[in-house]
Amino acid sequence: MTGSNVRAGSLDRQVSIQQRTLSQDSFGQQLQVWTEIKKVYAGIEALSGGERLAAQSLATEVTHRFTVRYDAIFADPKVVAAYRIVYNSRIFDVQDCENLDEANRLITLMATEGLTLG
Repeated sequence: MTGSNVRAGSLDRQVSIQQRTLSQDSFGQQLQVWTEIKKVYAGIEALSGGERLAAQSLATEVTHRFTVRYDAIFADPKVVAAYRIVYNSRIFDVQDCENLDEANRLITLMATEGLTLG
């Protein structure tokens, strides 16, 4: 899936692309919540696994590559790096975004799972 040609059916998992937004609770205090921007179909590849020390406890980090079709929400890599991906009940923090061949056809999102609760 890393090339510019994607086989039919390889983007076979529906995921939710979310971004953090500000909201207010009933007392007027600001809360940070995750809001869905769009549902897209993605190809998901697990790349590596490892363990690392996070917040004085052992946490598992798994790196995944999500390949999705190009959409305007992926135009600015700095903005995309603040997104998260939800697949089933799993949460992935986007770390990097690449427009493959700069062709505006496929986007590769590198994401980590297991370090935050979102």
